[in-house]
Amino acid sequence: MDDAKSFTERCQDFLDKEWRSISKKIQSSAFSDPLSPEDLAIKKFITECQDSNIKSYHYVLPTQLLAKCVNPKLDCRSIQTAYKKPGAFDARTIAHQVIVPFDQANHRVLGGSTEPYVNNPLRCPAVTKKYRSQQKNKQDWDRLVTVLDEVEKRSDISFTSVVFDQVLVEIYHLLADVQVVYPTPNRVSLAQTIRLVSEYVSDKSGGDRMEAVCTALFRAIAKEFRIFDDVRGQKVNTADASSGMGADIECRLKGKIVLLVEVKDRSLTLTQIDSKLDVARARKISEILFLAEQGLDKADKENAEARILSEFTSGQDVYVSNFLEFSSGILILLGEKGRVLFLSFIGEELDRATSSIVHRKAWANLLKTI
Repeated sequence: MDDAKSFTERCQDFLDKEWRSISKKIQSSAFSDPLSPEDLAIKKFITECQDSNIKSYHYVLPTQLLAKCVNPKLDCRSIQTAYKKPGAFDARTIAHQVIVPFDQANHRVLGGSTEPYVNNPLRCPAVTKKYRSQQKNKQDWDRLVTVLDEVEKRSDISFTSVVFDQVLVEIYHLLADVQVVYPTPNRVSLAQTIRLVSEYVSDKSGGDRMEAVCTALFRAIAKEFRIFDDVRGQKVNTADASSGMGADIECRLKGKIVLLVEVKDRSLTLTQIDSKLDVARARKISEILFLAEQGLDKADKENAEARILSEFTSGQDVYVSNFLEFSSGILILLGEKGRVLFLSFIGEELDRATSSIVHRKAWANLLKTI
């Protein structure tokens, strides 16, 4: 079946498969760069080329290496068939029909050029030393040449694939610095709001999504109801002690913390309750809310409920809920204006916490469904 596909289609399929694979690997805790430490210089050159001040250069390594991965017989240095060497091919077609759409789909991370291979830097038959003199940035051109020369010199499909994967890794990292536009609607119903948030937090994110949503809700509460004058959230996976915060979210009024909010995307254990109670007592904070998506841990449920009851008699108010139960009534009281504000705050929180581009893009794409 693949034989019936055009070269462009096979390049598209290969790029899609590798991009999904690389994205998944980077998000795992066991990720390591595709290139080995022995090829540190190549990795450095790739980084510098993808960050070059010549925008056209950003498209060169993804284009040339993609073509070589799909057809190892091609010379990855070739830009035009006028190169007149074995393996010469027209790289412009792959650049403009495969890499440019990829760039557009990923927030123009490569620069947003629609036809990079017709620009002056790439109006030459090949990426070789011969065409160095016509380049404004000769140093970055030399880097491109070095990477592609090394791939041709080794003539090893495994090495070519690894170098291509390293380029995708660099592009993924660059995405983290791209500003995502969140198309927040002008009006939104209660049902739409609940659907958006439920769908968003249903995917595992290590707590990123849930913390952004919870912090955004308390910011909306503060803005609309004015029962807090400051709401502070922290980055996911930052220890409360090292950040100086008592919990994931602190709600303040007149400079004093009046509510601690701890967010858990799993069940809540007695140990976790005890830990926060110690912090609250030490800081003279009487109100603690646990938003645990799976409620109290079954093994601890009886003891945890007894502990919460006993703390009430000593002046400590402990509440346990999950986000949807807690937020439903609040979203009604916020009204349409407040719900729109809440949705806009989610994007702001994702940016503030420098959440993964995957989580930021997912929220932006969900907003487009309204």
